[in-house]
Amino acid sequence: MRLEGIGSDLPKPTVLGSPAYGDSANPADEGEVAKQPVGDDSVGRMQFMLTMRRRGIGDAAVLRALDEVPREHFVGPEFQDAAYADQALPIACGQTISQPYVVAYMTEQLDVQPQHKVLEVGTGSGYQAAILSRLVHEVVSIERYRTLADVARARMETLGYQNVDIRSGDGLAGAPDKAPFDRIMVTAAAETVPDVLVEQLADDGLLLLPLGPHGGIQRIVKVTKSGGELQQEELLGVRFVPLLPGQAREL
Repeated sequence: MRLEGIGSDLPKPTVLGSPAYGDSANPADEGEVAKQPVGDDSVGRMQFMLTMRRRGIGDAAVLRALDEVPREHFVGPEFQDAAYADQALPIACGQTISQPYVVAYMTEQLDVQPQHKVLEVGTGSGYQAAILSRLVHEVVSIERYRTLADVARARMETLGYQNVDIRSGDGLAGAPDKAPFDRIMVTAAAETVPDVLVEQLADDGLLLLPLGPHGGIQRIVKVTKSGGELQQEELLGVRFVPLLPGQAREL
């Protein structure tokens, strides 16, 4: 397949994303935890939605999903009052739940439709998969840490999100038994576009992932597949943890 690059003419801001897949992310990169007053969740959610709109999230379906999914279910008890702050928060296994703007931006750029089947590489807390589940027919999400996968699966059951299949395994292997996928989202940084995931992408499908050197600034890249050719478009500047092969031996 031939890969063509398209650069954006507009300058893009750098957003630090710390998704939950791969090595430990450093929550300090996201700044201090901005807490909402305890018991003031309604105000927090209102500010949360206003922030998403102010930062440019305009897709009505994405905004509805963000409003519908209770983010406080995806963070630990000690961070309940900061669940709607626009920043990453620590979760188990040394990972983080990405800041809401990064989740919203990537969801919007994925351009999903109700009939789509989506593969997510890097379940983490399960928040991104939950958002996608409100927008598409089926979500398959793969997490290399068994603990995170088990907790995320329990959250989906509690919330009644029955169209999410969470698996513990090697995200770089994808899910060949469920391929092809209309959309694929990777929530960790790769240095090259993974061939296996491209193979599992349907024709006219879209793959969204952070691409760039590990330990440096990457860009979210949109890869479209059409007629056996790939076309690549660079989007937002970000910093993500590295995409690692295999399943974690511990946790």
